[in-house]
Amino acid sequence: MDTETAELRLLEAAETLFDERGVQAVGMDAIRTASGVSLKRLYQLFPSKDHLVWAVLKRRDGAVREAIAAHGATRAHTPYTRALAVFDYLGDWFADPGFRGCAFINTFGEMGGISPDVAGIARGHKQALRQYFAEQTDALGAPRELADQLAILANGAMVLAGIEGSAEPAVRAKDAARVLLDAAVPR
Repeated sequence: MDTETAELRLLEAAETLFDERGVQAVGMDAIRTASGVSLKRLYQLFPSKDHLVWAVLKRRDGAVREAIAAHGATRAHTPYTRALAVFDYLGDWFADPGFRGCAFINTFGEMGGISPDVAGIARGHKQALRQYFAEQTDALGAPRELADQLAILANGAMVLAGIEGSAEPAVRAKDAARVLLDAAVPR
């Protein structure tokens, strides 16, 4: 098996297992078994579990950023509707039967205090979401703090959706986001 294939299998297996069980509960042997990659090869590619966790989050970070941008670009035509489209994206994600909460929030909760790399990528991911909102709100001429408020709504919805096992927090967060947007930028 070539390096690229082995790495992809390991990342996919680790991501699935981490989502299902949490990072701390999954050992490298379980990842080896689920991926079909030897333990020796696993450690050649990822010298520690922290390296693997970071790589899983890095991969997911790129995928989520692309998905949010694509969702907004295809379903919304103004900064106002692109900001609200984030909550539609979240609702679709929360409705997925495999949804177990935000990987960045969950992993930060497990490892953020002991792994600066994990904390850094989680913070960077959340900052990117805030920046996406800032791009939309800046285009509307809205106050700077509106992007922070929208990001808080989105992240709060992620936490509640994971706990409740429901897509409903996305709907409630979108309603609140609309109120904030309308108050900041009268239409």
